[in-house]
Amino acid sequence: MKTRVFILLSVVALAVAAPQGPGDKVIAIIKQDFDQQPDGSYVYSYETENGIKADETGTLKKASGPDSNDVIVAQGGFSYTAPDGTVINLQYVADDENGFKPEGEHLPTPPPIPPAIQKALDYLATLPPPPPSRS
Repeated sequence: MKTRVFILLSVVALAVAAPQGPGDKVIAIIKQDFDQQPDGSYVYSYETENGIKADETGTLKKASGPDSNDVIVAQGGFSYTAPDGTVINLQYVADDENGFKPEGEHLPTPPPIPPAIQKALDYLATLPPPPPSRS
């Protein structure tokens, strides 16, 4: 009897732990554009029936560092509705000098610098640069 209960519980546990299939609802893409130029620049955008929107523009430029490779400078944004109903809008720029720089009201922001620290930083900014090291 214990063996049968163990086997039954094992089968139930396997059924519950089985991977779930894809959702029943397929979200359609209602608008999609992509254009790439011979120079490597591109523009894309799309919109889905559940309100997701995205767009991006990319251009090639020479890297600013010691490498002379081409890099992509991209800028764009996307928006969607979060599960709590909040509309999320994010804009960004990405390049080889500043990396990925997102902007959006939903992103956390650092607290203000305490006045005593700001005063010290302001004072340090007025000091002359240190002499070069003699190594």
